[in-house]
Amino acid sequence: MLLSPAAPPPRRVAPLDAAAQRRHKLRNLLQSALLLAGIGLLVLVCGWILFGPSGLVFLGVALGSLLLLSPSVAPAMVLRMYRATPLQPQQLPELFRILDALCRRAGLPRRPQLYYVPSAMLNAFAVGHRDSAIIGLTDGLLRQLELRELAAVLAHELSHVRNNDLWLMSLADLAARLTRTMSLIGMVLTFLSLPYWLAADGQVSFWLLLLLLFAPQLTTLLQLALSRAREFDADLDAAGLTGDPGGLIAALRKLDRQQRGFWEQILLPGRRQPQPSLLRSHPPTEERVARLQALRAVPPAHEPMLSALRLGAGTPPDWPAVRRPPRARLSGYWY
Repeated sequence: MLLSPAAPPPRRVAPLDAAAQRRHKLRNLLQSALLLAGIGLLVLVCGWILFGPSGLVFLGVALGSLLLLSPSVAPAMVLRMYRATPLQPQQLPELFRILDALCRRAGLPRRPQLYYVPSAMLNAFAVGHRDSAIIGLTDGLLRQLELRELAAVLAHELSHVRNNDLWLMSLADLAARLTRTMSLIGMVLTFLSLPYWLAADGQVSFWLLLLLLFAPQLTTLLQLALSRAREFDADLDAAGLTGDPGGLIAALRKLDRQQRGFWEQILLPGRRQPQPSLLRSHPPTEERVARLQALRAVPPAHEPMLSALRLGAGTPPDWPAVRRPPRARLSGYWY
């Protein structure tokens, strides 16, 4: 896909409501800290139930090792799964120019590598570490979003990279796996020891067994809540990087419309939104939009950065539109 070479230069960044930014930032950070502490507390409680006070030392060492090792999913594996190929600056010159500008604003030492994902779905994702991040953009996203909206999406993914959200969510996932493993071990040991306890008229704590049973579910709920908090924070930082909350609002609404077909929007508007909202990894679109709109208390005195840039018409013949049936993946169907 080619971008229009005649686009006007970026404009001065429009002022945002600084008080609203600080308020939302503090709220997001507090939520993330409390949720991560809750996940860690569940791990420690499960360890105490299984191994006693001495087991807490082992778990503390294990969690400290996880922090030092910075666990993450191998980017190469994700890219192979989605048949992604690297993008070059000559293919999307203006998008790379904007990416460079956003990286300078974000203070990132290295520009993330962009990858093209042959999927009609509107999606973007980031993998890797802060110093070696990769951002994947789908064919559908590049074709249907204007450059202003693409800039907002890039700023959102760069915010995840700058805030170390990739590492944070990987750490939360490993802590959740550790909790599930200890829960399984605890239930197996309880089952095997039950005849002995019955014969010896021993006492089994019902509340401790209940905690072991439901600890994995509680950890999953905390994990999903942490993901939603990090999405809110990435939205906030993306608006700060571009100075244009409206660009991200437009992109979010396009993505929301694409996820629901035309007739589904009219007849079954909420069919693909799992209820309750506790089971969502991303916040509802309207809630994200409302928070972004709160960042601008007054009409801007200047046109926001990138607001006049538009995607150029026409695509090279070697970039045919992707119209393949969905492929089954471990996380669901990928279109």
